[in-house]
Amino acid sequence: MIAPDLRGYNDTEKPARGYDLLTLTSDVAEMIKSLRYTRAVIVGHDWGGVLAWTFAARFPEMTSKLVVMNAPHLAAYQRELRRNFAQWRKSWYVYFFQIPRLPEALLTSDHGRRIKQLLRRSAPATTFSEEDLARYAEAFCKPGVATAAINWYRAAARYMLTGARLPNEGRVSAPTLLIWGAQDAALDIGQTIGLERWAPKLTVRVLPEASHWVQQDAPALVNSYVLDFLRADMSSEKTRS
Repeated sequence: MIAPDLRGYNDTEKPARGYDLLTLTSDVAEMIKSLRYTRAVIVGHDWGGVLAWTFAARFPEMTSKLVVMNAPHLAAYQRELRRNFAQWRKSWYVYFFQIPRLPEALLTSDHGRRIKQLLRRSAPATTFSEEDLARYAEAFCKPGVATAAINWYRAAARYMLTGARLPNEGRVSAPTLLIWGAQDAALDIGQTIGLERWAPKLTVRVLPEASHWVQQDAPALVNSYVLDFLRADMSSEKTRS
């Protein structure tokens, strides 16, 4: 299993550009090739999940299976923004992140105190320990990380505003597992509806009590879903539970 820090995060390089989805998915493709693999199971959560959806659409020949946790397919996200006020309301921070420099200054002030607050408020009380929160804040406050991380949002906003089309129209041919915590404070559960249009070999597992941080909230259950999915030969039938 390979679990990389993606472009701009933690100790990776933090270039001024390259946070668009085409560059980011190319990063993943080159990493797979550098490890001398031709295909991989792609697993991602949040931004890693958005990248996973896009990678699987752009590089179907390199994607054997896809696992996404609480991350929207961008086409479904755009659909929900058009028709669902709840998603507009939940996406307030995306608009705030378009302001230059101010978000970085606020989130890194006082040694990342607001990062800790955001994580606490978006998850059950037992999800993150104080040590977990301290490590996240420390990583986010490293020089250049805050700007690089927020540049993912800025690049995505420009992508959507220009009306750019997703690679392969966003269609994913690989067997796909979507795991979703229904108490997500940032992403409405409407994101899980109608995804068969883009991912016909789709299984959806909804955890009613889990938050956005579904893999931290219910690690044993999430791991069992992932392992069962990886072990099974996926049929073309869609499953929802």
